[in-house]
Amino acid sequence: MNISFIGAGNVASSLGNLFANSGHTVKYGTQNPNDGQLSISEACIFGEVVCFAIPYSAMEDVLTINKESLKGKIVVDITNAINIEDWSPLFLGEDSGGEQTARLLPESKVVKAFNTIFADVMKPEKQQFDGQKLTAFIASDDTEAAETIKKLADEAGFSGFVVGGIRNAHHLEAIAHLNIAVAISGGGTDAGFTYFQRK
Repeated sequence: MNISFIGAGNVASSLGNLFANSGHTVKYGTQNPNDGQLSISEACIFGEVVCFAIPYSAMEDVLTINKESLKGKIVVDITNAINIEDWSPLFLGEDSGGEQTARLLPESKVVKAFNTIFADVMKPEKQQFDGQKLTAFIASDDTEAAETIKKLADEAGFSGFVVGGIRNAHHLEAIAHLNIAVAISGGGTDAGFTYFQRK
């Protein structure tokens, strides 16, 4: 599968490496492409799955400009609404970044995923805690798209878990804020969530 990342920072490169190691073709789109990178518009065209790992504040402009290229594609919103300077949360009330993305791209298959996982643990040797895999929470109104991302998550070494519709992006973003709060209070980023479900 062709997978694009918009952004080439720690999250994009770490998660992209996991996908590439699973046999997928991964490209990165940036504002100033180099070293084989694509432009953002080229990356939006290339990917069957297009993952956004850019600052939340840039999302509206980038999505609006590339809306046509993203029609019918799976768009994965990995962003969290934070102040870049200190990682403090931007409160969106009853709304969420994932729902905003879905409203901006009504003809795309929008999925909220991977936003609760730090880049530090997006590495094969750090994906398990006491024998348990890190959970990749997934929210989308498109059940087929959600299952596709679950499969990608599982292949990449996580335990993919679909939590329901895009409305639940609100809860996933709250989990991410909690993760960040624990990290900056001294817990660090070599940490993550494992969801245990007895069946």
